[in-house]
Amino acid sequence: MTILAEGLAQEQLLLPSEVADVFRVHPETIRRWVRSGRLKAVPTPGGRLRRFRSTHIAELLAAEAVA
Repeated sequence: MTILAEGLAQEQLLLPSEVADVFRVHPETIRRWVRSGRLKAVPTPGGRLRRFRSTHIAELLAAEAVA
């Protein structure tokens, strides 16, 4: 397994409710943030549901802690 493949295998995809818990907001707020471009979502194969990369959420959380 390559280093890139290992990194992708370790990365978690989070549900909107899990991201909402991290930021202590309502899941609908997460949906609004996606529509406004504040959060990047990964669509599921069906296209209806969204998941969020844990690394992206950690980066946003760190940026908010600094601001």
